[in-house]
Amino acid sequence: MEYRYINKIDSPADLKKVPLEELPSVCAELRQFIIEALSKNPGHLASSLGTIELTVALHYVFDTPNDKLVWDVGHQAYAHKILTGRRDRFHTNRQFKGLSPFTNPAESEYDAFIAGHASNSISAALGIDIGNEFEIKNSNLKITRNVVAIIGDGAMTGGLAFEGLNNTSMDKNNLLIVLNDNHMAIDPLKGGFTQYLVDLTTSERYNRWRWNLYRIAAKLHLVDEHKRRAMLRRNNSLKAVFSKQSSNIFTGLNIRYFGPTDGHDVVGLVRILSEIKNHRGPKVLHIITKKGKGYAPAENDQTVWHAPGEFNVETGERQSLQPSAVSVPPLWQEVFGETLLELAKQNEKIVGITPAMPSGCSMSIMQKELPDRVFDVGIAEGHAVTFSAGLAKAGMIPYCNIYSTFLQRAYDNIVHDVALQNLHVVLCIDRAGIVGNDGATHHGLLDLSYLRPIPNIQICAPRTAEDLKQMLTLAEKLDGPVAIRYPRGRTNPTPESSTDGHRQSDRAELFTRSREGVKYGKGVKLRDGEDVAVLTIGAIGNTMAEAIENLSPTLPSREGGVFAHYDMRWLKPLDEEVLHEVGKKYQTIVTAEDGMIAGGLGSAVLEWMADHGYTPRVIRLGVNDQFVEHGSTKELYHMLKLDKEGLCESLLQVPVK
Repeated sequence: MEYRYINKIDSPADLKKVPLEELPSVCAELRQFIIEALSKNPGHLASSLGTIELTVALHYVFDTPNDKLVWDVGHQAYAHKILTGRRDRFHTNRQFKGLSPFTNPAESEYDAFIAGHASNSISAALGIDIGNEFEIKNSNLKITRNVVAIIGDGAMTGGLAFEGLNNTSMDKNNLLIVLNDNHMAIDPLKGGFTQYLVDLTTSERYNRWRWNLYRIAAKLHLVDEHKRRAMLRRNNSLKAVFSKQSSNIFTGLNIRYFGPTDGHDVVGLVRILSEIKNHRGPKVLHIITKKGKGYAPAENDQTVWHAPGEFNVETGERQSLQPSAVSVPPLWQEVFGETLLELAKQNEKIVGITPAMPSGCSMSIMQKELPDRVFDVGIAEGHAVTFSAGLAKAGMIPYCNIYSTFLQRAYDNIVHDVALQNLHVVLCIDRAGIVGNDGATHHGLLDLSYLRPIPNIQICAPRTAEDLKQMLTLAEKLDGPVAIRYPRGRTNPTPESSTDGHRQSDRAELFTRSREGVKYGKGVKLRDGEDVAVLTIGAIGNTMAEAIENLSPTLPSREGGVFAHYDMRWLKPLDEEVLHEVGKKYQTIVTAEDGMIAGGLGSAVLEWMADHGYTPRVIRLGVNDQFVEHGSTKELYHMLKLDKEGLCESLLQVPVK
């Protein structure tokens, strides 16, 4: 497609040269550009398609980057990236060393704040707005600097958003909050606030009257800072005449409310934003959008097309649905979902809790058959954990599934509400370790380190699909909180499906051993060795097993081999029997984990050895004190030397007797 408009737009200044009546054509080109780009280089499609008109209007009206746009969450912002000088690099989006998958100030001055997790925009934007006022006041600058928080994709269900909203109502500020209402996160939104927004949109008579009244008052210069609050109170009291509701949450907090309005009418949005942008005091513009707007497959199945992978633009056929010539192992999340359903059918006390991710974590499998026992609480991870604690206190057995990176937002809830009372909550930690193209905001590298110090908590990690099934089953019978962490992607292949040239007999023995029943607090020896003990936890143990096998023919030949390999399975409690065995026999220990080195398995082993009088050299492999960038998992593991090649290199540097 020939792009008549966007090929000439390298900055918002170029956009402003386009006549107002031609902006719909700009939007059409942006939409087609994003669809074509993401069909070949997968990313978050539906969310950005829904915010194209809003993005164009914001950059058309506001003076960015002097004015600040704070996106929430960042995958709404693809059009923003294209309009702010990154069009020619957009094909590298989410790729290793390419554009960031979300907004990132290190990438562009137009990105006011990093946005990977939801619900932070109002708090961050309020801080920027008040900070700007201090800067302007202290330097005696005669400038105006607007700040806009664009919150959507379900982010208003997060508690932080309401905390920010409350603070916005108390402090003197000029923040504009754009509420992008599409009734969706990844899955359809549930809960009272979603219905509340629906009710707001149905009060058309009142909202139309209120908007017209404001426009008349503004033209007559009747709206200023001193009269604003009095007029707002009068409007709220008059609302009872026109609506069944005496107020809405925003006007009740003395935050001026505008809307709802059509979020796909770019000309209308420009006019509204132009009229309200210089209004003093906090304000909310409520827009109604459709996730996936302008591309029929995405509109018709918004959950799937949130991030559809590669697809055919003309037919809408997704590559992931193409039949494969070889059978592939199941996804870790599918093993979780299917096992949870089996357990729930056998025990009526088992319930599932997810913060807006039923399809992402495959709790949708249980949700389909047992809908009354699955609770999607919205983008509210802290609430999900404390709600689970309440369920456990009432005698239920909650399996609370939260991605590792999002569980960080619920840390105090785990400590204060679950562990302190030793409640039987099963934390199912999906996407642990390196997750790939979503990058630093989404890698699950901290969970082992931040969970291990918490009293009462029990932590395990499966190496195989069968391990995960057994850990989920065992967790039902344990007392107190249990954390089970597992990675993104597919589980390990079976020996029969191996095509990598390894000796089938050796691999068969390895995987037969892996099917030994998971026992509480117990690891398993995968390989004997005489010189070095290798201790792993979780799925990285499969890569380590391959690395050791690959090295065996090149190392000095001796009975029993050089490297002994133990899958620890449990970080807490540690298998002390294994550790005593290792401490007595080996002078060198190598630990490997798919997480931060500090505080994880390697640290736990070091501490244990020191406490029990053993003095081996411990070499720790993992991620060392850094935020890991985005890229494919293959590229990132290679960069971190945690792939087979990197582990081989590390093992070859280990001193052997």
